[in-house]
Amino acid sequence: MFYEPAKRNHGLPHAPLKAIVAPRPIGWISSLTPDGVANLAPYSFFNMISETPALVMFSSQGAKDSLANIEATGEFVCNLATLDLVDKVNLTSAPVARNLSEFDTADIARAPSRLVKPPRVAAAPCALECVYVETFRPRGRDGVEANAYMIIGEIVGVHIDDAAIIDGRVDIAALKVIARCGYLDYAPVDRLIERERPPGGGMDMKARAPVG
Repeated sequence: MFYEPAKRNHGLPHAPLKAIVAPRPIGWISSLTPDGVANLAPYSFFNMISETPALVMFSSQGAKDSLANIEATGEFVCNLATLDLVDKVNLTSAPVARNLSEFDTADIARAPSRLVKPPRVAAAPCALECVYVETFRPRGRDGVEANAYMIIGEIVGVHIDDAAIIDGRVDIAALKVIARCGYLDYAPVDRLIERERPPGGGMDMKARAPVG
């Protein structure tokens, strides 16, 4: 089949585009309202965009609470979403009143951050403390701004559970990090492969399973 996204002429029960551009990392973003209410929400348009400086971004479809909080307070935390936490991640996608905290409505324990004020998800094995840098509004080829807000932050602190470090590396397969796929689907990362970059020593491929 062939279809044009702008025309939505795919003829399927659900648009397939997000099932094709998948799996997508999940940014489980915690922030604070100016009044100090902790917000927690997952975003599947999320990724790291630079290592030096360490920049991360997530994109909100529409101006949601996370955007308002981060622009007002200048801080947020990216919490690692894992298979053990998938139901909690899903619960925090529900809309709640601005004066309520998803930490409370989803019964999620908090942990203090070190360099920023928003709390971390205590059960998340990794978390990135971030300082807000800018909001970018992407445009279509017609020059019209999309109803999307790309929030960029600089990572100023990194939390890693010591148990997640195996042989000097964060073992993502053992943590079973989850990604967002299309429709209602999630995918756990439970197996990794390695390939040497050319020309540095061949193209041997290795499969690594979780430890334990």
